[in-house]
Amino acid sequence: MAERITPRSESYSDWYVDIVLQAQLADYSPVKGSMVIRPRGYALWEHIQRGLDGMFKETGHTNAYFPLLIPESFLKKEAEHVEGFAPELAVVTHGGGEELDEPLVIRPTSETIIWSMYKKWIQSYRDLPLLINQWANVLRWEKRTRLFLRTTEFLWQEGHTAHETEQEAREETLRMLEVYRTFAEEYMALPVLTGIKSESEKFAGAVATYAIEALMQDNKALQAGTSHFLGQNFAKAFDVQFQSRESTLEHVWATSWGVSTRLIGAVIMAHSDDKGLVLPPRLAPTEVVLVPIFRNKNKDQVVGAARGLFDELRTQFRIEIDDDENNSPGWKFAEWEMRGVPVRVEMGPRDIENGQVTLARRDTGEKEAVPTEQAAARIRALLDEIQRDLFERARVFREENTHHPATYEEFKALYNDGPGGFAVVPWDGDAATEAKVKEDTKATIRVLPFGNEEDAAGKTCIVSGKPAKHMAVFAKSY
Repeated sequence: MAERITPRSESYSDWYVDIVLQAQLADYSPVKGSMVIRPRGYALWEHIQRGLDGMFKETGHTNAYFPLLIPESFLKKEAEHVEGFAPELAVVTHGGGEELDEPLVIRPTSETIIWSMYKKWIQSYRDLPLLINQWANVLRWEKRTRLFLRTTEFLWQEGHTAHETEQEAREETLRMLEVYRTFAEEYMALPVLTGIKSESEKFAGAVATYAIEALMQDNKALQAGTSHFLGQNFAKAFDVQFQSRESTLEHVWATSWGVSTRLIGAVIMAHSDDKGLVLPPRLAPTEVVLVPIFRNKNKDQVVGAARGLFDELRTQFRIEIDDDENNSPGWKFAEWEMRGVPVRVEMGPRDIENGQVTLARRDTGEKEAVPTEQAAARIRALLDEIQRDLFERARVFREENTHHPATYEEFKALYNDGPGGFAVVPWDGDAATEAKVKEDTKATIRVLPFGNEEDAAGKTCIVSGKPAKHMAVFAKSY
């Protein structure tokens, strides 16, 4: 049986790690900073992959795969890009027992090697747009790591697209941001803010970076996905040109976008409780667990009835049956609660006698008895209710923890002595002001919401008192 989970009120960080380990989602690997994703954690990642991959293909993208090793010279071709990633690079200098002619970088991201291939594949406007996604692993030499949230090696997807015009590329950037928002809210039950990043927070090599930001239960923000408008930076660095409709040579316009196994961390921190994992049904590897409750004298009767119901339900749900006779029902209930299965079906002798089953919700613990013949329909409705309720609960939490401090003193108190959360305040657009806030409070700009310039009109910066250019959303973050 799972050990005691550290309560959130005692240590949110320990609570999070306890759930990851005891729900058997991941474990520490022998390589410092890396993790082993266990079968339950990988099954959750597969559901995330499946949902997103379908959405990518619906928007015209196809999957490909590019090499793990990248010539070091490739990264140096885009100066801002290499400068941004230099502290995180792992470099291979020897192979086959010999020193390499040129060091190879283990990919921290794949823009450079992909654009070296795009140069070969793109000659004419007829070759555009090129819409490619890659599911892969990447490596960034992180100093401080936490399972799923920040590890040296992690899994992700990275989309890389090439376009004929700036407008098309900008539309693609926002289209994929909307895909991420939709996935987060409809699959993960996670309400997110969308907007553009400040200059200091944008992706190295991008013209503009857009993000989805979520609020975790400890009132810290989590960047859950990013979409980048790259302009012509990488096309010029790798000389990717095409013959235009007017028979002139033009550099292509580009985007990149990605989410990672960090999404698993987001789901855990947004929904789980002190009993363990809470999963939104649309992502749960197991939607339903059926637990027959029996003694030796009625075991055959109860297990037989339960297996009959299991055979009926398995065609409609991702379901498991726990008819192990070595553990008590209470032990099983706690174990399946730890694993985050959304609905538990209990079936004992009295239930069979009354022609019913008992359904228990993981998110609230509420129980209800339903006629056995109506079990499938009620489970389906209950899964939909849980999905909606988890989203609504997270949305209300975010709204209750979104603040509008009137002075900088109130702002600082919110992060230095107060509960944290999101703070929406006028900002003068100056990087020095942004840096001062970070130094004073460790809070950073998470996004500049769409339409924020209009909302800032006539206001003054909460820090400098100068005319505001933006309404900025600040928070401490992971």
